[in-house]
Amino acid sequence: MIKRIPFFLALLSIVGGVFISILFAVQEDMFLSHITTGLDKNVKIQKIVDPTEKAAKIKTETEKNWRYFQRFHFHATGIGAMMMGILLFLSRLKAPKQSVNIASFMIAIGGTLYPFVWLFAGIYGPEMGRNEAKEAFAFLGYMGGVFLLGGIYSMYLSLKYSLVENRE
Repeated sequence: MIKRIPFFLALLSIVGGVFISILFAVQEDMFLSHITTGLDKNVKIQKIVDPTEKAAKIKTETEKNWRYFQRFHFHATGIGAMMMGILLFLSRLKAPKQSVNIASFMIAIGGTLYPFVWLFAGIYGPEMGRNEAKEAFAFLGYMGGVFLLGGIYSMYLSLKYSLVENRE
């Protein structure tokens, strides 16, 4: 059962990335409305007195916050696919089970959590401010490092141990 958890997380990441893209297609206005509502509550933006400058700032911030939702989609699906490929590769190595499990969980946990920095930045960024939201959820961004270390460890294992031969 424990060996299936990383595969489940990889699939969850892929499905989550695809699901939000379907939401984009069906409910794009919901995302844009959320961003507009948040920007209306953003203290820094509301302090801008010049209406032209304020409108330009809102337009720029809307585009950038919308991009964060898109980044969640791109990262969740792309990293999810990479996770699945690495996990399948690891499952074919003649490496010790504990080493494979460590690499698998590093890959899966890091790869699954990393994209959420962009989702939460998209959700909370309009009201908090983009930089403040990214800083608030930076710990999720650091999970990309766990994914990277898991990938490097997987590379090490691939050099040290051979693949299981197919006996058909």
